[in-house]
Amino acid sequence: MSELAKPAPARRPEFRNINAFKDLTTYRLPAAGWVSILHRVSGVLMFLLLPFIIWLFDTSVSSEFSFARFRNAFTNGLWVFPAVLVKLVVLALIWAYLHHLIAGLRHLWMDATHAVGKAFGFQSAVFTLAASLVLTALLGAKLFGVY
Repeated sequence: MSELAKPAPARRPEFRNINAFKDLTTYRLPAAGWVSILHRVSGVLMFLLLPFIIWLFDTSVSSEFSFARFRNAFTNGLWVFPAVLVKLVVLALIWAYLHHLIAGLRHLWMDATHAVGKAFGFQSAVFTLAASLVLTALLGAKLFGVY
């Protein structure tokens, strides 16, 4: 077949004005994309809650009295915040740390081994999501006194 007889390839749609409410809600993000976005979200969450993390650490190691106050925050609440809310914030921090750690190790592994294939990206993303959620559930059960 000659060059002139080949059919023209089908044109792909062009998106010039993306409507965030209409177009982005129908976009299906791959697992690796979710891991990447959640890696950023977990980093921001840990950064924003850094004063709370420092207070938790300082209160837990300063003295026996401050450690009692630390434990009291988880049983009776902290200032105007009920104990359940304190535990939920700590649970969010636990998830943020675990997800950020596992996703960071995933990125380091891909950088070190040049494993950037589509199959490995999907498998490692699913592992990252599952591992961070399972570990968070286990530590959350301990935090809420299930075991």
